[in-house]
Amino acid sequence: MSVPEPLPPDGVLAAPADRLVAREPTPVVFKIFQQNQVVLLDTLEQEISKFKECHSMLDINALFTEAKHYHAKLVNIRKEMLMLHEKTSKLKKRALKLQQKRQKEELEREQQREKEFEREKQLTAKPAKRT
Repeated sequence: MSVPEPLPPDGVLAAPADRLVAREPTPVVFKIFQQNQVVLLDTLEQEISKFKECHSMLDINALFTEAKHYHAKLVNIRKEMLMLHEKTSKLKKRALKLQQKRQKEELEREQQREKEFEREKQLTAKPAKRT
């Protein structure tokens, strides 16, 4: 078993050589802390940008899903409009045929009235002419 080393008289443990431990802050220590702080800030900014990118990807996915939904709605509206266009075209044709039939029937009734009027006129007694 090894014997532990005694503590220094001021109570501060000695650090390995790769760590910087000082009893009083020095400009070198401040410089190292400042460099470490800059590295940490850069890393934090990179992580924030990654986080924002992930959220923007989620937003993009939501937008694509919404776009698909509205595209499907537009396709349905277009189908409905085509169906309504076909129906109105058929109704217009039917209305035109009915109007033509009604006009033909009206013309036939008018011609029948004229024939009856002419027949009545011919059947009416006329005074004979004296010669």
